[in-house]
Amino acid sequence: MTRGIIALLVALTCAPRAAEAFCGFYVAGSDQQLVADATQVVLMRKGTRTVLSMQNNYKGPPEAFAMVIPVPVVLKEQDVKTLPKQVFANIERMGAPRLVEYWEQDPCAIVPDYDTMAVAKSGARPAAPRRAAPAADLGVTVEAQFSVGEYQIVILSAKDSTGLDTWLRRERYSIPAGAEPLLRPYVESGMKFFVAKVDPKKVSFVGGRAELSPLRFHYDTDQFVLPIRLGLANSSGTQDLIVSILAPSQRYEVANYKNVTIPTNLDVENSVRDRFGAFYAALFDRTLEQNPGAVVTEYAWQATNCDPCPGPVISTNDLMTLGGDVLDGSVQIVEPSPVPSRRPGRPGRPTPPSPGGMRRVPGGWGMDFVLTRLHARYGKELTDDLVFKMAQPIVGGREFLHNGKTLEEGAKPSSVNNFQGRYAIRHRFTGKITCANPRRGIWGGPPGGGNPTTQPALGLAFAPRGQVQLARSIKGDVPEIGLRRGVLAPIRKPGPTGGKQPAPRGKFATPPPPAKNP
Repeated sequence: MTRGIIALLVALTCAPRAAEAFCGFYVAGSDQQLVADATQVVLMRKGTRTVLSMQNNYKGPPEAFAMVIPVPVVLKEQDVKTLPKQVFANIERMGAPRLVEYWEQDPCAIVPDYDTMAVAKSGARPAAPRRAAPAADLGVTVEAQFSVGEYQIVILSAKDSTGLDTWLRRERYSIPAGAEPLLRPYVESGMKFFVAKVDPKKVSFVGGRAELSPLRFHYDTDQFVLPIRLGLANSSGTQDLIVSILAPSQRYEVANYKNVTIPTNLDVENSVRDRFGAFYAALFDRTLEQNPGAVVTEYAWQATNCDPCPGPVISTNDLMTLGGDVLDGSVQIVEPSPVPSRRPGRPGRPTPPSPGGMRRVPGGWGMDFVLTRLHARYGKELTDDLVFKMAQPIVGGREFLHNGKTLEEGAKPSSVNNFQGRYAIRHRFTGKITCANPRRGIWGGPPGGGNPTTQPALGLAFAPRGQVQLARSIKGDVPEIGLRRGVLAPIRKPGPTGGKQPAPRGKFATPPPPAKNP
């Protein structure tokens, strides 16, 4: 049985003082340290097939450098390709926490239905072949070598971590201090190493940050694990990690750490509109203070729809670009026929094309994919990689009333996945009520027409900390974070048994202390 890893992270949510998570580490062609400051990774999973798509930027010298990532098998040239960046922006936006602004509709008027959905397009670039390099000494074997875009890919195997460390140094890479002990467990378990070297002459630098083409590769493995420990080699402190998983009809959570859901369906003050990123960062920090070492579920929803939608939905082209073309038994998309097909019983009405200009064949491929977004924080004391497991569907964060009166709270088990981190600014109706039986509490778009406005929390890596007071920003009580009647209760340290929840096998970092009078 192959001992494998599956990395899936969209590392866009940490304080400016912290480094973002990376499933491998960077090695430079100089003595200067490279820091991964914005890594996005999206994973598709079906059966034993994993498709890992990763976008990286880095700050550092413009000399040649490489990314070193543990993988379970020897990758071949046809397993690796480059991707457009837009697809990562689409995934981040879809799963991001969202702020929606509602206006109470005229209690005497008929409430119009509202829903807006759009489609994004994306494509992929082909790979370019290159001849393989000869194998090296020190127990390190070059299993494969080829070129993809600006990347020179080398797949290595090693008999011991010391030999691998020495081999990389002999190849004139400045290995991060303390990398050898981090390499050791992966070498001992038989993992291979994906080394993507970049030619700086083919890369553009903006503000000292390299803008690299995203990479995608796929492999088969029985285990579903994220090798985050190796990323500590480039870390200068606490790292945030966002895991975005796309899988047919299935959400995921972690098996070896505590799982919690982000508090959702909170009504907030108008002031949050201009500081939504800072507000959400404060809410996330407080959630981790209440649940040290936990992994937070922020989103679990069908990938091709949303309510409210912060932008275009994930298209069929996005799903194919991220790996639908190599998922076993999943490719059910064909190019449109020159002659449009007709709907039975409805002559003259052609079948509408699916997103990306393709016609969806029977089976509805892509419509059942679920996007799961997980968020964790960890530091140097990390002991275990993340292990993912399937989880039952949940709902929460919707404009859904229980018994027609109370907005749903928290996350609840269900037969479908409809959970999101959603926060609302509500404007009560202030006009004159002229009917005998007014209907209050009906929310929609602004007066005069239009849809409710929706703002996603993007680029959370740069969200300021300590600038939002949760107790003054949230309306109502939030038991999950100890907020009651406008006051946050002191954080209680866990007792000798670690509280009611069993202690996780691994250990994540706790967030920094909140600002005074939060």
